[in-house]
Order: sequence, then structure tokens, then C-alpha cells
Amino acid sequence: MTTQIADPAEFLPRRRPSQERSRRRFDDILRAARALLVEVGFESFTSEQVALRAGVPIGSLYQFFGNKYAIICELDRLDTANVQTALAEFAAEIPTLAWGDLLEKLLDHLAALWRTDPSRRAVWLAMQATPPTRALAATHERELAAQVTRLLAPLTPGSKITHRQSLAEVLVYVTYSMLNFSIRDGQSHPDAVVQLKTLLTGYLIAAETEAAQQRSGA
Repeated sequence: MTTQIADPAEFLPRRRPSQERSRRRFDDILRAARALLVEVGFESFTSEQVALRAGVPIGSLYQFFGNKYAIICELDRLDTANVQTALAEFAAEIPTLAWGDLLEKLLDHLAALWRTDPSRRAVWLAMQATPPTRALAATHERELAAQVTRLLAPLTPGSKITHRQSLAEVLVYVTYSMLNFSIRDGQSHPDAVVQLKTLLTGYLIAAETEAAQQRSGA
């Protein structure tokens, strides 16, 4: 399925509420959208169904969101912001916490989010539905990667910023892919998380070794 929407603004809320009553309605729409997306999938997901589930007139929904793509993109933005908050909290423990312990602690936290909230995978899959939504999802991932790049600075001292950026982008991409893989039907979530930890630990050890060799001139 493709979309003819070309204007990037069409994938953003038409307006963000400033008054308490409007904020509640805005949040109600997003909560209803999450629940509906999990139940019916993106192909059957419509703005009209969201409005019905949220108990708001369709005209009220359209005041905030011009189409279903804008709703999905806002959900993805919120999920990204949630992960950014978690990253900021863990960043406060650097450099007092060894990076291996930090990585395991962070991945356990993220894995719990994905396990307890099936809408995360539903939103992630919906964002892959069209080229414009995939592009916006990539933008959100780059925002996370920029934050991870800053986290890596004290863990990979002396490495070039371009190297850290590359590391960060790989870490974010692999983490998102594996977390969404981990909660597929028939998949063992704990085993997938263990494999994710192994993958990322090995990757970071190799990166740390390379950075140390570069500093020593080896």
C-alpha cells in the first residue's frame, strides 16, 4: 500500500493542544489509536475507527490529525521520546558504571518496554508501510543515534566523532530490529534479548579495541 501524500506537514499534527480539555482529547485519541492498531493492524486502521474508539467526533480528530499517517507518526515520535528519556537517565551513570553493565541494564529496560507494550511493534511496523513514513522513522532513529553518539564519547575516548556516529547508528538500528523481532509470534523474547546483548557487546568490544589501537598508533 502506498500513499499519495507528498507534503511532510501532512505527517505532523495539525496543531498541538494548549488547553487542558484539548490535551485530554488529544491524548484520548492517541491511546485509542494504539489499542486499535494492535487489534486490527495498519491496513485496516482508519481515522474514523480511531475517533469512534476515542469517543470523539471525527471533526475533532481532524482538528489535530489530517490523516491516519499523522496519527501513526505521532505515536512513533512519542515512543522515540520515551526511549530518549531512558537514555538520558542512563547517561547520568556514565562514567561511574562500566559500559558493559550499562548496556545490559539499558537493554533490559528497553526489552521490558517492548514485552509489556505490544503497540511498540505495531507502531514500528506501521511506520514501514510507506516511503514517507519510513523516512520519518529514520529521522527519529537518527535523533536517538545522536544521543547515543554523545553517550559513547566517554566510553570510546579518542575516537573520531564520525566513528562514534557510525557506531551509534548501527546500535540503534540493530536494537530496534531485534527488539521488534523478539516479540514476534512464536519467538522466544528472553532468548532474542540474550542474542541482542551478545551482538552489541561483541560489537562494542571490537570498537573499543580499535579505538585503543588508534590511540596507541598500532
